[in-house]
Amino acid sequence: MKVKVLYFASLREAVGCASEDLDVPAEVHTLGALRAFLAARGEGWEALGVGRNVRAALNQQMSGAEAALAAGDEVAFFPPVTGG
Repeated sequence: MKVKVLYFASLREAVGCASEDLDVPAEVHTLGALRAFLAARGEGWEALGVGRNVRAALNQQMSGAEAALAAGDEVAFFPPVTGG
């Protein structure tokens, strides 16, 4: 399944990109599982790790870790306070 992932503010700086179209592994079904998958990429990506203060939106709605992913979804990760 393919999703679009957006990274904002300090997360964008940490991971080195603003967005990506991602083929999600079959075992990743929720927003929390996607976050863990991304955090496991290594250096920089640990900014998305469990215990880090990160907010997420699924299709432009604030969502929790249990939110189910579907093909074509847009996921956004950002720190709790962002400026314009």
